[in-house]
Amino acid sequence: MTFNAAALLLLILGLALIGWLAGRARSAMLAGRAGRKLHSRPQYHGWYVALWLFAPAAIFLAVWTSASPALITNQVLTTPAAESLPAFGFERGAILSDARSVAQGQQAAVRLPAAAPLVKPYAEATAHYAWIGIAAMLALALAGGAYAFTRIRPEFRARTRVERIVMLLLLLASLVAILTTFGIVLSLLFESLRFFSLVPVSELLFGTYWNPQSGAPVADTFGGIPLFWGTVLIGAIIAMLVAIPIGMMSAVYLTQYAAPRVRRWVKPCLEILAGVPTVVYGYFAALTVAPALRNFAVMLGVPNASTESALAAGIVMGVMIIPFVSSMADDSINAVPQAMRDGSLALGATPNETIRQVLIPAALPGVMGGILLAVSRAIGETMIVVMAAGLSANLTANPFASVTTVTAQIVKLLTGDQEFDSAKTLAAFALGLVLFLVTLLLNIVALRIVKKYREAYE
Repeated sequence: MTFNAAALLLLILGLALIGWLAGRARSAMLAGRAGRKLHSRPQYHGWYVALWLFAPAAIFLAVWTSASPALITNQVLTTPAAESLPAFGFERGAILSDARSVAQGQQAAVRLPAAAPLVKPYAEATAHYAWIGIAAMLALALAGGAYAFTRIRPEFRARTRVERIVMLLLLLASLVAILTTFGIVLSLLFESLRFFSLVPVSELLFGTYWNPQSGAPVADTFGGIPLFWGTVLIGAIIAMLVAIPIGMMSAVYLTQYAAPRVRRWVKPCLEILAGVPTVVYGYFAALTVAPALRNFAVMLGVPNASTESALAAGIVMGVMIIPFVSSMADDSINAVPQAMRDGSLALGATPNETIRQVLIPAALPGVMGGILLAVSRAIGETMIVVMAAGLSANLTANPFASVTTVTAQIVKLLTGDQEFDSAKTLAAFALGLVLFLVTLLLNIVALRIVKKYREAYE
C-alpha cells in the first residue's frame, strides 16, 4: 500500500463537507430547541466545524508526505537486505531509488540486480508508514471536528472565529511571495559568496574575458563584461528600439484613432503575441530572421557575417514584448480623465497636440510600468538568445556579431552533471545575483519617475 496524498486530500475534503453539514444542522437544531436567536448564521457554524476537520489533517498530511520517504528509507537500511549496499556514493542512491520505484508501483521490474532484495523491505516499510499516516491523519481530523462540534451553541460567535481563520489564511498567502523572495535572495547570496571566495568580485564585474573551466578556477577567465554587454545590447537596446515605438504607436492608434470595430479585432490579435511560446520565437529568429539579416550584412559588405547575431535575437525579442508595452500604455491612456482631453481641445489644441502634451504625460506612470515590465521580460529571456544569438561571449558593438547574455550563460553553466563546489557552476549563482540587483535598481528608478510625474498631475 502506498501513501497517495491526492486521494487522502479528497478524503479530508469529504470529511470536511460532512462536518459542514453536521455543524450547520446542529446549530439550527439548538436554536430551535432553545428558542433563542443564533449569534451567527448556521453556515458559519458549519464552516467552523469544516475548518477544524480539514486544517489539522491537511497540515499533518503535508508534513507526513515530506517526512515519510526518509523514514521508509531508514527502516529499509536497518534490514539484512541492505547490508550489501555501498556505504556512500551515486550507486547506493540509484539502487535505493530503483527498489523504491518497483515497491511503489512506479515501474514493473528492477533495472539494477542489487535492488531486487530491497523491493520487499521497501514495500513493507511503505505500507507500514502509510497506515500510520492514515491513522494519525484521521485521528487529527476527527479530534478537530469533535472539538468544533461540541462548541456549537446559540451564543457561540462562529462568524468571528471563521473570519479570523480566513484572515490568517490570507495573511499566510500574502507572506508566500515575501518568503519566496527572501528564499531566492538568500540562496543566491549564499552560493554567490562561495563563488566570490574563489574568484574576486572585481574579476566578475570588470573582467573582459569569459571562459570558465571546470576544476580549479583559472585567473582572468570569469570576466562578466561581455555577458552584461550582450544582455544590454539585445534586451535593453535592440529589443526596446523595436518594442517601445511600435507598442506606443499601437496604443495611441487603438485608443484615439481606431474605430470600435477595428479595435475589437486588432487588440486581441496584438495580444496573441504574448501567448506564443518563446521556443517558437526562437525558431522564427533562427530560421527566418537570422538568415535574412546575414544576407543583408553580406550585401553591405560586413566581414564574417554570421547567422547568429545580436540583431536577429533583439528584433524578435522586441516583437515578443510589444504586447507588454502596448497593453499597459493602452490601459493607462484610457484611464486619463476625459476632462483633461476636453479641456485641451477646448483651449484650441489639436488632437495630435493633446496626445503628445496631455494624454501621454498624464499616462506616463502606466507607460513606465509597461516599459519596465518589457525590459524585465527581455533581460530574462533565454531561448531566443540561445537559438539566434549563440553562446559566444564576445565584447563587440557590431549587431551582426554573435553575443550571449547572462541568462543564456546561466542555463549553459547549470546544464548537465555539474559539480556544485566548482567555480564554474557557482558562477551561475553570482550572475543570477547581479541580474537580480540590476532588476531591483530598474524598479527603484522607475518608481521614482512614476512618483515625480504622479505628483505633477494630482
